[in-house]
Amino acid sequence: MTCLEIIQKSIHWFINIAPKKLEAYAASYTDSELKAIFERDAQAAKQAQQDLIAYLN
Repeated sequence: MTCLEIIQKSIHWFINIAPKKLEAYAASYTDSELKAIFERDAQAAKQAQQDLIAYLN
């Protein structure tokens, strides 16, 4: 695997998978503190996703 392929896979994971996984984790917890942590992290991942897309455009 080339360096470019690794970067592409990392970007794909960051943009498409991370926010969804964090949302799924948040939905699966009943503990309100853990749920809030994952919801906050999911929102941060979405914001980072938007920032990255804006930067790449």
